Order: sequence, then structure tokens, then C-alpha cells
Amino acid sequence: MRCLSLDVGDKTVGIAVSDPLGFTAQGVKTIQRTSNKNDVKEIGDLISEYEIDKLIIGLPKNMNGTEGERCEIVRKFAAKISVAYPDVEQIFWDERLSTVAAEKSLIAADVSRKKRKKVIDKMAAVYILQGYLDSVGNAS
Repeated sequence: MRCLSLDVGDKTVGIAVSDPLGFTAQGVKTIQRTSNKNDVKEIGDLISEYEIDKLIIGLPKNMNGTEGERCEIVRKFAAKISVAYPDVEQIFWDERLSTVAAEKSLIAADVSRKKRKKVIDKMAAVYILQGYLDSVGNAS
């Protein structure tokens, strides 16, 4: 099992990948969004490169657990990926506070504000994926 996670934003998509055994998440990159077509292709290139079975997509729920406009945008983007790569299972993962956790981690590591801005989405994708991996153990 190899998983890829996405932290989908308006301007960027943070991406992380699991190790081949499904124990740990590592940040891969942050895609600067240009168009849905290009974004889906770039994600598809990573799906092929890493031989991905599952796509873990961060779902930015409201703090009360409801889904708002951001969730709808993420689901529509995920649908475009699903059309292009129908064999890759998609799992939506509650990503509340993943960016906050990533930010705190980077601050604790004394990463400058300028550098944090460049890696925050990739780190959020790591938190999303690691949360998923921890929840399923190595059962998948």
C-alpha cells in the first residue's frame, strides 16, 4: 500500500507520500496551482512515479464538523482526479487544524516566516497522511 495525500488550497496543493510499508508520511512538494487540468496531470505524474494505491484528501471541515464551501471545492477537485485516475481509491480525511499543527511544528523548529510559507502546505499534507496512517495501523 502506498498513499499520497493532498492538502488542497486555492493557490497551492501540498503533497505527501507514505513509505512503501505505510508507516510514515514524508513531504514531497507543493504544487503551485495553474489550472485544474495541469494540477490533475501533475498529481497524476506523482501517482505513477510512486505507484499510488490510495489518495488521502484533506477535507477542511468547519470546527463543528459540518462541511462548508471549502469542502465542496475540494470534493469537486477530487472528482476531476477520480475521472483521470479511476483506479486510485480516494479517502477524504478530516484535516481540521492540520495547518495549525504544521505551523506550530515549523515555529518550534525555528523555521523563518518566509521559509514556513513555502513549506506549510506540504507539512499540512504530512499531518493529514500521518493521521490516516496512524488510524489504520499497518492493516491496509
